[in-house]
This record gives sequence, C-alpha cells and structure tokens, in this order.
Amino acid sequence: MSKVDTVRAAMMQAMKDKDKPRKDALSLLLSALKSKQIDKRAELTEDEENAVIFREIKQAQETMDTTPADRTEIIEEAKLRMTVYSEFVPKLMGEDEIAGVIKSVLAELGIDAPTAKDKGRIMKTLMPRVKGKADGAVVNRVLGGFFS
Repeated sequence: MSKVDTVRAAMMQAMKDKDKPRKDALSLLLSALKSKQIDKRAELTEDEENAVIFREIKQAQETMDTTPADRTEIIEEAKLRMTVYSEFVPKLMGEDEIAGVIKSVLAELGIDAPTAKDKGRIMKTLMPRVKGKADGAVVNRVLGGFFS
C-alpha cells in the first residue's frame, strides 16, 4: 500500500474521530504527496514518498524555528504536523549505524586514514547508501569524526 493510500486512510480515520487538527495536518501531507506524484506523472517510489515527507517535516521545523515565541498557535500547529508526519517515515539510522556504513565504505575504497581531501570521494559512495535512511547533517558530522 502506497503512502498516499496510508495517509488518506489515516485522514479518513481522523475525520471519523472528529480530530480536526490531525485531519488538517494529514490533508497537507496528502496534498504534498499527490502534488509530487502529478509532477512526476507516475507513481512515486517509496524513497520519493519518504523524501516528500522528510521535506514536509523539515518545513514544519523551519516554521517553528522562525516563528516569534509569542505566536504560540503557529508553533503548536507546526509541532503537531511534525508529530503526525513522523508516523509515516521510516526510523532514521542512528550515529552507530551510520558509522558502520562509513567503515564499510572506507574499507571498500581502501582508505585506512581518511583526510579532508578524501571526503568528496567518500560521500559520493556513502550518500546513495544512506539516502532516505539518515539525516545528511548527521552523516556529515559522523564522517567528520573519522578524519585525522
């Protein structure tokens, strides 16, 4: 079952439960997924669906970060959206899991003591393996810990 169908079913359940804030958040997410599907003119892959949801979570986080503290209703709405959207994405890899993938990439590339000069080559191999499964900023930070 695609994420579009899953989100639509959750939205219908929220309507039955008369949970308007949750229904509104799900409606926004469904709209974003369907928009991407229309732009692509085909069904979305699971990775593409996850990318859309991660983008929506990031936008809600930015809204929270840039909203003045006295605008509590906007902040609460953004928190709710982030919570609801998080239900539909796979669990992100932790730093230990990312470090394991980095070690395997280093072994594959034959790099014993990585330097900053090797970063581009490492990232080129690493990112396709963790795309959609890990936050890029966390990957970058963990990889930075490997440099001598």
